[in-house]
Amino acid sequence: MNTKKSGEIFERSQKSIPGGVNSPVRAFKSVDRQYPIFIEKAKGSRLYDVDGNEYVDCIGSWGPMLLGHNNEKVLDAVKKSLDEGTSFGLPTKKEVELAELIKNCYPSIDKVRLTTSGTEAAMAAVRLARAYTQKNKIVKFEGCYHGHSDSLMVKAGSGLLTFGHQDSNGITEGVMKDTVTLPFGNREKLIELLNTEDDIACIILEPVPANMGLVIPEKSFLEILREKCTEKNIVLIFDEVISGFRVSLGGAQELYNINPDLTVLGKIIGGGFPVGAFGGKKEIMNMVAPVGNVYHAGTLSGNPVSVSAGLETINILKENREIYDILEKRTKKLVGKIEELIEKYSIKATVNHIGSLYTIFFSDKKVENLEDAMATDDKAYNIYFSTMLEDGIIVPPSKYEAHFISWAHNEEDFEKLTAGVEKSFAAISGNLG
Repeated sequence: MNTKKSGEIFERSQKSIPGGVNSPVRAFKSVDRQYPIFIEKAKGSRLYDVDGNEYVDCIGSWGPMLLGHNNEKVLDAVKKSLDEGTSFGLPTKKEVELAELIKNCYPSIDKVRLTTSGTEAAMAAVRLARAYTQKNKIVKFEGCYHGHSDSLMVKAGSGLLTFGHQDSNGITEGVMKDTVTLPFGNREKLIELLNTEDDIACIILEPVPANMGLVIPEKSFLEILREKCTEKNIVLIFDEVISGFRVSLGGAQELYNINPDLTVLGKIIGGGFPVGAFGGKKEIMNMVAPVGNVYHAGTLSGNPVSVSAGLETINILKENREIYDILEKRTKKLVGKIEELIEKYSIKATVNHIGSLYTIFFSDKKVENLEDAMATDDKAYNIYFSTMLEDGIIVPPSKYEAHFISWAHNEEDFEKLTAGVEKSFAAISGNLG
């Protein structure tokens, strides 16, 4: 596959952008590639690079493109919004409509504040929890990623793991001391901590972790979290930036029937445009300025273009809830074929999947936490990635990310995916078997 133009642009980009990319995982370094592909356009289930190559997309902008790229109805809403203006710095009726729509889909949310990103929303939710409880420490789980604010970067997943780190430089010792990390799913260590530490303001987690690869939680673990947070006056925060509107209309909390105190949402509520939100119980959210004294602000919060795209996207999903069941069945069928190929080629691999997400882990052990994910085979994943890329399929350029299936993926795409996986497994078997 010819990607000469991408290579030339990467050489150019490194002179102006650190590492040549604006988000680390895009560099393709962790999958042993000299340079990334540069995308020119997208439509439906396909991406097209600057060299004219076409790819079946299994990234979906890291989740929000549930309807596929450039959905016509969403595009029409965006075009209309652009004609009306792109940024006002003042409230709009559409902001209210989006807030009402989110509330309707998430019974745990009484009030919601829009932001410009999931990172900002998570940061604000933690600050709000501290103010509400008048306590200082936060608890997070190893491998769960909540954006790049200081207190949430301790033992984070996603991009940090891609480059072999669990923490970022530039974080003070004071911040580190106020962030307690635990292994995901370990209820014994959770209970031990909560029985000995009285200064915990909140527990934040991805209820369905997807930033150490996809990890499927046990419902009983989420139930214990809910029970203990209520008992200890700790704010339970579900970071549903990935799982929200993706695993079901009401996110993981609907799927598992467990209500958090606060919820963090991401770019899917903007149809893939830059947006985020945090929301929850009225008594907590009423502490946000201008009602209360917890400050949060942003000129582009509730940007009219993002809000218009989000309204259209969520309304489509709400009016066509069968999309979730159909996508789950399609993904389950694909995963079944992948598992058959694992057996056929005697590959040390396992697949985690939920709804329209899945991750192939190159390990003979089921992956349930960060330690399991880190022990998986880097070389096998790199062969898998490169083989798929050369076959016209773009999968996550990191073993610590999830694959995303969209409504736009068709039977031809699934056949191509299955054929690509078989080719990659044959290559792995030949090189590492």
